[in-house]
Amino acid sequence: MELKTTIVDDNEQRGIRLEKLRALQAAGQDPFLVTTAEHTISTAKIHKDFDVLENTDVAICGRIMSRRDMGKANFIDLRDRDGKIQVYVKLDDIGEKEFDDFKKWDIGDLVELKGFVFRTRRGEISVHAKEIRLIAKALMPLPEKFHGLTDTDARYRRRYLDLMVNPEVRDTFIKRSKILRAIREYLDGQDFLEVETPILTPNYGGAAARPFLTHHNALDMDLYLRISLELYLKRLIVGGLERVYEIGRVFRNEGLSVRHNPEFTLLELYQAYTDYHGMMELCEGLFRHTALSAVGSLQIPYGDITLDFETPFARLTMRDAVKKYAGIDFDTLDLDSAKALAKERHMEVLPRHGKGDILNMFFEEYCEDKLVQPAFILEHPVEISPLAKRKPSEPDYTERFELFICGREMANAFSELNDPIDQRARFEAQEALFAAGDEEANHTDEDFLLALEYAMPPTGGIGIGIDRLIMLLTDSPAIRDVLLFPTMKKLN
Repeated sequence: MELKTTIVDDNEQRGIRLEKLRALQAAGQDPFLVTTAEHTISTAKIHKDFDVLENTDVAICGRIMSRRDMGKANFIDLRDRDGKIQVYVKLDDIGEKEFDDFKKWDIGDLVELKGFVFRTRRGEISVHAKEIRLIAKALMPLPEKFHGLTDTDARYRRRYLDLMVNPEVRDTFIKRSKILRAIREYLDGQDFLEVETPILTPNYGGAAARPFLTHHNALDMDLYLRISLELYLKRLIVGGLERVYEIGRVFRNEGLSVRHNPEFTLLELYQAYTDYHGMMELCEGLFRHTALSAVGSLQIPYGDITLDFETPFARLTMRDAVKKYAGIDFDTLDLDSAKALAKERHMEVLPRHGKGDILNMFFEEYCEDKLVQPAFILEHPVEISPLAKRKPSEPDYTERFELFICGREMANAFSELNDPIDQRARFEAQEALFAAGDEEANHTDEDFLLALEYAMPPTGGIGIGIDRLIMLLTDSPAIRDVLLFPTMKKLN
């Protein structure tokens, strides 16, 4: 259906519905004066507990989704948050005037009804209405003749309609809530404290990303929307809270894709007296617990594959992955030979790139898409890990891992760098990269460095992109499918 045609049709129908509203108001039946309604049971519970509820009186509220007119009796489908149920409305039961008013109501109107639970002769669980009341009038018709909203752009821009007419979308976001609850349940059970840290910050750091900039009028100072939760949470570890986590929105001034939205939900947690090996164990346990809570299984269907969360997750170093999938042993290369090899493979090598940067390029090009089943990639080069502790036996590499599933980074974790002198040197290296044109380089955070000078214990930390995890557990192909209100380009 053409958008312009839809607008014309909708406006015509809106005019008809508006006249119906004015008639109701003139008759003293303005539905928008209703201040409360009785909704004592969900449609899902009626279906689930029918054997107990049969012939029991109930009160439910919901939206009229369809109508079947049989003269002196009508069947309507009523939808609430948890599902849909058929309602039988008969003239003899509710009264002639009430039935005449009822037949003027439209698809999309919100109603309250009271009646008893029964099963029709065809075997469908239903509610037999004894009273029915209009509690809100829909002035706009439901989309596409009430058979569902399929235009992707329209679905994202008008999510309220998407939720109304596409039950599977509603199910996704109900499951999202369950996933977040399961994550909190697991971490609380591991004796973590949930905390909140600033969204507006005078400095940004903890990730490689461009920030959003804003201005505080009263203080007359520029502030950034946070790109990470890391540096404030580490301050709390210094302060002695020992196990902390935060689930919150972060903001990165980057492009849009099926995996990226400028604002997204991030989980970060930090645990004193452990390292990246401890974080691997915690991460694996968290993913399993959440999958069981959300899906009820450790075999997760995603697209045309099944993800195995039951088998211990694979573990290999970044160098081993490049050796396995690209056939290159970086331990045998110096910087010049690594650069030459990258140029030979048509990769863009900049003067500031070190050997570790080039190793990461090869990993991204040749390895990421091969990592379908869960796999921890370990020991990232120090050049791309400004906040991770060096591996004592190989100081060019760090005690860091990323978890990959379906070729996507799902988690990023370190043995956290707690040496304030090394951390300052890493920040200085990042400042040099920024000056050389790397807009995603970190900046020096003096207050964080001061906190480290009071001594932070050995600590493991991890960040997990919640939206990507929800994509996996709801079999959703794009990040916009799991964000209620994704960022969209403004319409002219």
